[in-house]
Amino acid sequence: MSRPRVLIVGAGFAGYRTARVLSRLVRGRADITLLNPTDHFLYLPLLPQVAVGILEPRRVAVPLRGTLPHVRLVLGEARPDGIDPDARTVRYTGPEGDSGTLVYDRLVLAVGSVNKLLPVPGVAEHAHGFRGLPEALYLRDHVTRQIELGAVSEDPRGRTARRTFVVVGAGYTGTEVAAQGKLFTDALVRGRTLGDGAPPRWLLLDTAPRVLPELDERLSRTADRVLRRRGVDVRTETSVEEATSDGVRLTDGEFVETRTLVWCAGVRPDPLVEGIGQPLERGRLLVDPYLRVPGRPDVFACGDAAAVPDLEKPGHYTPMTAQHAWRQGRIAARNVAASLGIGERRAYRHRELGFTVDLGGVEAVADPLGVHLPGPVAAAVTRGYHLAALPANRVRVAADWLLDAVLPRQAVQLGLVRSGSVPLDTASPESARVVGGPGAAVAPAAVSAEPGA
Repeated sequence: MSRPRVLIVGAGFAGYRTARVLSRLVRGRADITLLNPTDHFLYLPLLPQVAVGILEPRRVAVPLRGTLPHVRLVLGEARPDGIDPDARTVRYTGPEGDSGTLVYDRLVLAVGSVNKLLPVPGVAEHAHGFRGLPEALYLRDHVTRQIELGAVSEDPRGRTARRTFVVVGAGYTGTEVAAQGKLFTDALVRGRTLGDGAPPRWLLLDTAPRVLPELDERLSRTADRVLRRRGVDVRTETSVEEATSDGVRLTDGEFVETRTLVWCAGVRPDPLVEGIGQPLERGRLLVDPYLRVPGRPDVFACGDAAAVPDLEKPGHYTPMTAQHAWRQGRIAARNVAASLGIGERRAYRHRELGFTVDLGGVEAVADPLGVHLPGPVAAAVTRGYHLAALPANRVRVAADWLLDAVLPRQAVQLGLVRSGSVPLDTASPESARVVGGPGAAVAPAAVSAEPGA
């Protein structure tokens, strides 16, 4: 008899963990195929450090073939209308436009999420997605270019605009981008002639009454103090009303001249799950506590694309975070194996172990197991957590951190990624072929490009 075929769609936090744990559980008793647009798992929490030159890009790219030796990798993305639960097939489009069909006995949907596009005039035209390595590299080049062009500009207003960086959304991504970005631009202008003497200016905006509104208020206050002490202009209960090529108009009526807008307004589930024809909860595929799609015993879903009941908070669903996606991947693997007669199934249940936010330098905020930690201690805990969570490249990441601590960063434009290669709408078929589509995990941010960049 042929071995059962397990197909995993997406290699973000949930999909990668599912493939890794499942391959250990079945030990060759099932054929596991992973469908993903890229050949790596992207460790997104460290992506802001790539954007400011602390880490080299390959440090956060975990190779799938090297870390999943018993999993067959197929490069491609599932087509929006390509999942047929009745025929147990998934049609996909390859990286060079070719197409194919995969047959499965068990299907795990871990397609993640895409940028949440809000109806703000001008954002779609003047912003680009920040969801992967191309976006991080583009942002690093873009910020470096603005500092260099501002240093030689004879127009005082132009100099100020190029040194002004606006971040919308003070959640995890926005807070880290603003905190790391301020340190980065301060280092870029150190020793330069600034003309009018104005230092780089970073604005962090959010409609919430405080930064990091999803975290404990003590962590929020600590992060706010660090940002303000560093020189970041934190404005709560404020957002962008309109974006133009010359700047942004805020909801309080002020117009801020800038060439850079970082959009961290959140994410939404990948629209791929809408085409399956199963019940949804705010765009997420409804599943039971065992991560199985009701009425489809051979289909499982986990991560940002799945609405998983929160057994710790009856009546609620688990939030769309990497922490939940990573742990749901392990439970999905166990339950897929159980459906094949290997082990017993388990319901997903998880209590928060705490959060960490890296603010750059020796500053961070963390509350492991509910213990509030600020400053250097939190920074050590944060980096220790990331090293433990990384599936690979730990020594290389630690080496880059050490080098960054003792050597100045090399601020040069590489020019590897052009503006058109990093669109804001990561849900469109065109952008998916460029950026990485549904296999990519979440990094909810966008950065604007100057005209002609």
